[in-house]
Amino acid sequence: MAAPLGSQSTDDDEGIVDINTTPLIDVMLVLLIMLIITIPLKTESVGLDLPQGNPPPPIHPPAVATVAIGYDDAITWNGEAVPDEAQLVARLREAAATQGTADPVELHLQPDRLAGYKTVAHVLADAQRLGVNRIGIIGLEQFMPDNAKNGQ
Repeated sequence: MAAPLGSQSTDDDEGIVDINTTPLIDVMLVLLIMLIITIPLKTESVGLDLPQGNPPPPIHPPAVATVAIGYDDAITWNGEAVPDEAQLVARLREAAATQGTADPVELHLQPDRLAGYKTVAHVLADAQRLGVNRIGIIGLEQFMPDNAKNGQ
């Protein structure tokens, strides 16, 4: 007579009372897939009035203030060194004062590849806080991988 395996006894009166859950899981997965397939996609649209044709060229180019941040976090405004925070805030206030006029100043931020993130974020936060809303970041090609620069 062979020895019973594990904790199961060989009595014929006792049956295995565990439920096989594999078919239940299979059925639930099929129902889930059918539900996902039959749900219609949202097809809401937003109406936009886009301009038609080519816009007329500007009469004169906008005034540009270039703020460069060097690798050592030194800030320059149109090539002139900005020695401290008060001087930067004063120049940003002057740029913000022109935002509602016919000739607003555009702020071009040109960070160096090795410039600290904290300094760049600080200049952007100051500009936004003071009301400069025409900000562009230039010189981003230095941050792109070499294969993206070559058009590959």
